[in-house]
Amino acid sequence: MEKSFISGLRKIVGDEYTLTDRESLAVYGYDSTPELESLPEVVLLPKNSAEVSDIMRLCHGAGISVTPRGSGTNLSGGSISTGGVVLQTSRMNRIVEIDEENLTATVEPGVITSVLHREVESRGLFYPPDPGSMNISTIGGNVAENSGGLRGLKYGVTADYVMGLETVLADGELLRTGGKVVKDVAGYSLNPLLVSSEGTLGLFTSITVKLIPKPKGKITMLAHFPAMSDAALAVSAIIAAKVIPATLEFLDRVTIKCVEDYAHVGLPLDVDAVLLIEVDGHPVVIAEEAASVAEICKKYHCSFFQTAKDAAEALKLATARRTALSALARLKPTTILEDATVPRSCIAAMLQVIQNSARKHNVTIGTFGHAGDGNLHPTCLTDERDKDEIARAHAAFAEIFDAAISMGGTITGEHGVGLAKKRYLPKLVGESGIKIMRGIKQAFDPKEILNPGKVF
Repeated sequence: MEKSFISGLRKIVGDEYTLTDRESLAVYGYDSTPELESLPEVVLLPKNSAEVSDIMRLCHGAGISVTPRGSGTNLSGGSISTGGVVLQTSRMNRIVEIDEENLTATVEPGVITSVLHREVESRGLFYPPDPGSMNISTIGGNVAENSGGLRGLKYGVTADYVMGLETVLADGELLRTGGKVVKDVAGYSLNPLLVSSEGTLGLFTSITVKLIPKPKGKITMLAHFPAMSDAALAVSAIIAAKVIPATLEFLDRVTIKCVEDYAHVGLPLDVDAVLLIEVDGHPVVIAEEAASVAEICKKYHCSFFQTAKDAAEALKLATARRTALSALARLKPTTILEDATVPRSCIAAMLQVIQNSARKHNVTIGTFGHAGDGNLHPTCLTDERDKDEIARAHAAFAEIFDAAISMGGTITGEHGVGLAKKRYLPKLVGESGIKIMRGIKQAFDPKEILNPGKVF
């Protein structure tokens, strides 16, 4: 990259926010995806949409690639650059407005997810999407990846709450889509297209999300199952009984042991699985739902059923699930966290596939995840320096993804395709799907400078 070009970038964001020294670049050379690393040539930290537009105009004219980046929590390599410019959004972190009359919040992309949660809940409102990384992930990254979370079963995912976007396109032009209106069918619906586009179609500079009233009550429960298959069947039975919990999470034996060693929350070590279940809403209704959940779990041979007696105990139980990845990651140097997703009725079969693949390829896989919406996180504990073991891990995941597709599922429910999964995408969507996606990319970004090498 020529010095004159970098000087042009410095004029836009200032010397302090133009990073070119190798030590700084190394920080932005990786994300939460194992085995992948690539240093950018320069990192920029703009403060507003005008600076983002100016950066894109300059890069578009020079044909320089731009990789958007939030907190780097991506699990598919989506925020790793392939050279060129990394545009980091941490300075664009304002909650611009909370509109209580229209039940919306407008934020900049660098706002931390849990910060928005706390702010709206202090006003009796609720923003449901809650990815596991919510204490460090950004709203912009959540939108780019269409993040889910523990509450996805009842409340849906990020896309269900994005009402309006301000997006800087590859050539620096500003595109505004959607807004605060509840109904809008004027022309093509571009919001859903931009959500989950993984930074390949545009750079978000303002995001308007829908809020809902905060639930009046919540009951948190933990069910112990000696047999994993019974836990999976209980999940399907709860949904079939027309009870839709806010949270219906699964942890297997490997994960339970790791979490208990790490967080000491009192999980049982003599069972194959536990289900963390939360119901929320009106106190009378959730009392009935909790009783129904308890009855179903006992029907499927639950050995112990615990209901949190207060908010402190509820938080302790929820912590067991939220610390799953951190706990597993302590065992070996490399943690490969995936998110194969299947119809809920296939959860038991999918869990069996995961166990069989782990045994066949002699790798350790702990599984946890959002069992209520079929989104499982098989997590392989390995060491990327052991090339043979890494190869066996990838062979196991190839089988797991093939099985998910054959069951009518998908290769990723919330982590995105990025770099890590693009070899699996053609098998899922077919040649016609890839052709259409490439056409959309060409229409938005004909020079292919926005997050190149991702998805395809």
